[in-house]
Amino acid sequence: MATLAELTSVLRSKNAGALLCTLDLMFEEETSYKHVRDSGVITPSHIAALYGVSDNEVSIIPYDVAYAIKITIPRLHKSGDPDDSDIYGAQQHAPLLNIEIPD
Repeated sequence: MATLAELTSVLRSKNAGALLCTLDLMFEEETSYKHVRDSGVITPSHIAALYGVSDNEVSIIPYDVAYAIKITIPRLHKSGDPDDSDIYGAQQHAPLLNIEIPD
C-alpha cells in the first residue's frame, strides 16, 4: 500500500474564505490520480472522521482534466479567531499524509 504523501505530487491546504478550508490532492499522472479517485478510500465519512466534522459538511470534487481532487471542509474556528492556530489554513493537510491507498 502507498500513502497519499507518496502518490501525490502536491498535497496542500488553504483557506477557502474565513469559514472553510480546501485540501488539494494533485497528481503527476493519470494512473495515480485514477487509482486514488477510484480506491473508495477518499470518502466524506473518512475525511469527516479525520477532521471531526460531519459527513454532510465534506465536499469532495474530482477534477479529471487536472488530475486533482479538491476536498472542502468547515474550519473548526474561523480564520483569525483567537482560538485559531492556523490563520491561513496552510497546515491542515497533515491528517491526509498517511492515508493508505490499497494496491
